[in-house]
Amino acid sequence: MTVDVVVPVKDDAALLRRCLRSLRAQHTGPASIIVVDNGSRDRAEVAAIAERYGAVLIDEPMPGIPAANAAGFDHATATVVARLDADCVPPPDWVTRITEAFTTDPELAALTGPAVFIDGPRLLRAPLAALYLGAYRFFVGAALAQVPIFGSNCAILRATWEEIAEAVHREDAELHDDLDVSAHLGLHRRVRFDRSLGMGISMRPFTDTGSLALRMRRGWSTLRVHWPEDLPAVRWLQRSTRLRSGPPGAIRR
Repeated sequence: MTVDVVVPVKDDAALLRRCLRSLRAQHTGPASIIVVDNGSRDRAEVAAIAERYGAVLIDEPMPGIPAANAAGFDHATATVVARLDADCVPPPDWVTRITEAFTTDPELAALTGPAVFIDGPRLLRAPLAALYLGAYRFFVGAALAQVPIFGSNCAILRATWEEIAEAVHREDAELHDDLDVSAHLGLHRRVRFDRSLGMGISMRPFTDTGSLALRMRRGWSTLRVHWPEDLPAVRWLQRSTRLRSGPPGAIRR
């Protein structure tokens, strides 16, 4: 079982250094780290940092996280492809837990986990992270009738990615890539939320109402692009039917 790690980046060289340092400190090292530069103004620094930490650097000229994420997943060759952001700090057992999860559960298609804020007001880090991620899991889970993956902390079987790669909306920068991938994973694949799969994330995107509003608007747009075929009522009906007649464990939280 091998794990490649994809790290999309744009104008975040300083934080990328911290992220790659954490990945190189993993108890189980990834097979490769794939840094996808999405038009950074500080690309020279990004390239130097990637080289220093032994990461593969590829360029994705199409703007937007969906395009950068897809380019990284396309480039991966390991059994499992993990994903986090350049401003994330994974705990040292992150790759180990991913490896163990896919090794012990051969039907697992995708894995995701929680996160905690590692910056911002100290007293607000835990409650705001719980509120944000709890709301994401509840509302997106209700809309998709399944466990949604969280882009800053997830891993997908490469064979599964190859099955959905042509269908994901990689060309639309106004969509959330993790929500889009979640929808394309469908109800017949096993997606699991693992509370022990921790991740440190930045509070930067939530420091102003404009950024938060943009995230909500993109979330709504991502759901709508899958309608009417994937309206919540349709997906819940499909889920109910599959639970009654589908193979055991086809849908599992």
